[in-house]
Formats: sequence, C-alpha cells, structure tokens
Amino acid sequence: MTQQHPWSRYVALGDSFTEGIGDPEERAPGGHRGWADRVAEVLGSSTEDFAYANLAVRGRLLQQIIDEQADAALALRPDLITVSAGGNDIIRPGTDPDEVAAGFEGLVRRLRSDGATVVVFTGPDIGLTPVLGRLRGKVAIYNEHVHAIALRHDAVVADMWALRDLSGPRMWAPDRLHFSPLGHHTIARMVLAALAVDNDLEPYRPEPLERRPWRQARSEDMGWAREYLVPWVIRRIRHQSSGDGLQPKRPEAVTVVYRDEP
Repeated sequence: MTQQHPWSRYVALGDSFTEGIGDPEERAPGGHRGWADRVAEVLGSSTEDFAYANLAVRGRLLQQIIDEQADAALALRPDLITVSAGGNDIIRPGTDPDEVAAGFEGLVRRLRSDGATVVVFTGPDIGLTPVLGRLRGKVAIYNEHVHAIALRHDAVVADMWALRDLSGPRMWAPDRLHFSPLGHHTIARMVLAALAVDNDLEPYRPEPLERRPWRQARSEDMGWAREYLVPWVIRRIRHQSSGDGLQPKRPEAVTVVYRDEP
C-alpha cells in the first residue's frame, strides 16, 4: 500500500524523458505514459483530490523549458515539482556543462520560490550506450553541478547515475535513446524512494538474456542506425526537434488513475 504523503498538486517539467517517450500507452494523453505519470498514479492513490500536470515536450532545450514551462508550472500552484532539463543541451556538440548548469540553477531557484518541493535529476551513466557513450564525461560534470544545486536550494535529487539497473538493455526503448516501459517503471520507483514514499511498484527482477551471435548483433546495430540514428543526426544538423509544433500532453492539473504494471 502507498503511504500518506504531504503533496496534493504535482507538476512535471522537462523534455522527452518526462513526457514519457519510449513508454507507449493508448490511455495516456499524447499516447505516452512514462515515469512521471506512474509517480502521479501512486501519489494520487493515497490522497483525495490529488492533481497532476505534465508540461514536458520532447526535444526541448533548457532555455525553452525555462521560457515555456516555468511560469506555466508556477501558475498551477504546485506543492511538488519535478524538473529534468539540460540533457538535450549536454548532448549537443560544443556545449559547456558549466554554462548549462548555471541556467539550470536559475530555473531551480525560480521553481523553489513559492516553497514547493522540487525534485531534480542527474543523468544516467551512458558509458555503454551507443553514440552517446562518448559524452559520459560531460554528463558526469553536469551531474556534479546538479548535486551542488540541490544542496544550495534544498531540492531532492533523483539520482539516475546511481541507478545501476538502467545499464541493462531491457531498460531502453528500441531507439536506444529513450527508456522502455520497464525503464520508466524503474525510474518511477527511484523517484518515489527519493521522496520517501513507500509504494507497491514491483522491483526489477530480470531473467538472463540469451547470448546473441556476433553477426546477429551487428545486423541489429545496422538496422538501428538506419531507423533511429541517421534521422536523429539529420535533425541535429538541420536544428530541428522531434517536438516542433507539439504542445504539453497534460497542460492542466487533473487526476490520473490508470495503473497496470509495469
């Protein structure tokens, strides 16, 4: 059973990670569920009149999140806010994690201004991730800033770098850029733990994966590159975003009730 907690109005800010990309769900607005919906479902199960909004939009950079989501979030008068931002900036060539962190700190300061509990996220350890693995050092530097920012502004850290289960292949969607339903489920458990909320979400207990022949693995890698990597690179070159023209999936704070696990 989920225990009582002090929050009644939750707003999530961010990009594709918080929107829930990789976790398709027909019942969810926008067709994606994600860890934030899962957290809201758990929190809402023990609190009457609990309301939840999700302002995240895939592809958003930090400044876009600041410009488009911060004021809208505060206008909803939340007492709980989660914000994951800066990841899309960090993976872009030539960006400085110190500069990104300075912008993120301003956002956290703003979100804390009305006294809401604010949860911030470190990036996962992407050392074994194709393409993104070479950016591991930048992510690690940014993560150190996130921890320091949380200390300075009394925010809660949801530490994805420390969540070693995320290194497993089942945690990632077919595009290898977003988390799978199991990944989002695992992250939801971690966020609830960071908030000290006991819950009945089942932990991840994987069965061993079968070893794949080398040729099969390389063939799958080539198929992945054609279907996902090349379009992603082309969007970066053209300065396009997968979220261009999209609006938040949950712009108003409402109840959320569906829960089938994982």
